[in-house]
Amino acid sequence: MLRRWGILLGMLTLLAGLAVATTGSASAGTMGFRPGGPIHLVGSAAAVPNARGGIRHQAESTNWSGYAATSGTYTSVSASWTEPTGTCSGSAKYSSFWVGLDGYNSSSVEQTGSEVDCSGSRAVYYAWYEMYPSPSQSYSNTVRPGDHFNASVTYTGSNHFSLFIQDSTQGWSHTTTGTLAGAPRSSAEVIVEAPCCTASGGILPLANFGTVHITGSMANGAALGNAGGVTQIIMIDSAGRDKDTVSSLTSGENFTATWLRSN
Repeated sequence: MLRRWGILLGMLTLLAGLAVATTGSASAGTMGFRPGGPIHLVGSAAAVPNARGGIRHQAESTNWSGYAATSGTYTSVSASWTEPTGTCSGSAKYSSFWVGLDGYNSSSVEQTGSEVDCSGSRAVYYAWYEMYPSPSQSYSNTVRPGDHFNASVTYTGSNHFSLFIQDSTQGWSHTTTGTLAGAPRSSAEVIVEAPCCTASGGILPLANFGTVHITGSMANGAALGNAGGVTQIIMIDSAGRDKDTVSSLTSGENFTATWLRSN
């Protein structure tokens, strides 16, 4: 596993031309933060010898874990997962589960997903979308642990994106359309995230989500592991310790992530 330091420098450039419309109600982030956003890499990705499941490289990040395809132009990404159960105590903590295009090597991200956050001892569950760098928006529908989610982000042409999320357990879904000029579509990812940002711009503490099971990870209509240049991303804290574990891809599509520590 990599232990190479030096956080990637670079300010996020705001992109012009963003417009969003949604089929259902949405509101500002439930706990007043922004889920999603580009990866915060530590060092650079390294080749993985004798890799399985389509993995070609491994990278370390302070806010992302999961898998990203990074060697092509991507028009779609999708996955399914079961909303995990949060175990909460003490201060506020946050965890996001999402699919998206861009963000690995660009300053924009088009994404949708769900949340397990901790407000003291209370777990908070909801779904959201984001056309970063515009703020995230949360949906008002009920989300409970154990709910089954399906989600996808699709580029439909002429700078337009379709962001779909469905809670098949609760029986609701949303399709949000957005326009983002200049999005390079240079990565497709399925991610567990410790969101950003604290008042000083740091990464927020990762909520204890137990284990999340992610299945059917696809990019450009193929298994994510076959989508080209697949990188396994490991989330680490400032001391270089893993914040969660990420399993190998099975069938190029399925993996689990298990919480280890908040920060």
